[in-house]
Amino acid sequence: MLRNTKRRFADLPPGADSPLNAAVAQRDKDVLQMVEEAVAHNQTLMAYQPIMTAGDQSQTAFYEGLIRILDPTGRVIPARDFITVVEDTELGRKIDTLALRMGTAALSAHPRLRLSINMSARSIGFKPWRTLLNRAIKRDPTLAERLIFEISEASTMLLPELVADFMGEYQKWGVCFAMDRFGSGHMAIRYFRDFFFDVLKIDGQFIRGISTNADNQVITSALLAMAREFDLITVAENVETDADARLVTRLGVDCLQGYYFSAPTTQPGWAQPQQQTRAG
Repeated sequence: MLRNTKRRFADLPPGADSPLNAAVAQRDKDVLQMVEEAVAHNQTLMAYQPIMTAGDQSQTAFYEGLIRILDPTGRVIPARDFITVVEDTELGRKIDTLALRMGTAALSAHPRLRLSINMSARSIGFKPWRTLLNRAIKRDPTLAERLIFEISEASTMLLPELVADFMGEYQKWGVCFAMDRFGSGHMAIRYFRDFFFDVLKIDGQFIRGISTNADNQVITSALLAMAREFDLITVAENVETDADARLVTRLGVDCLQGYYFSAPTTQPGWAQPQQQTRAG
């Protein structure tokens, strides 16, 4: 029966409708509607995950703010479950704006906090996002020095010249930039030299289970060597075990992020009034 089903799909001409295509289209439509309703009804929140220093894994270097939405049942939905559907739409720009609003509010409320916020290269030209950023920096100049923007390798290469100009403009204020998921795309070295990233986050596909994967150890070592040549701080993403943490530390990574240390939480310790002095 399965072989017959596969043959029916294979017999369809390219671009033809199929039960599978219809199911995917309906799923994406449902996701868009869920996100639109969450944004319209202010059913969004920010979760925070610490990035630990490799030299002293009890010390937090900074936090990453990760946007979440609530579905109609009140369930918390992480960005990875909807971002690919909305990132090319105006709704994606609104999501980036909401993340920036919540992130800058946290930075304003906690003067010792250093926070990274995800953004798409497409949001650079989105007026509400840009206006919010400029107002936040002008209101509190120290905020820029504690703000890190994370841009994925794929997003960077969509609009490389625009991203490079944007980085140059805001680094003058003290804003830092991290390339997220480095190694997941196909950025040419000639483009890489045109950017002035401060942080390089190595894609988690190379880090998860690295202690038992010789190929990923070689790849990660090469990525770290490149980062050192450009004098970049490195972060290993998706560190999930003690063995992986020890291995990437031995390879020379600067910081570690993953469930081995902490899951993202909407109620970090530094947000509690009695613990505000511990902000990382």
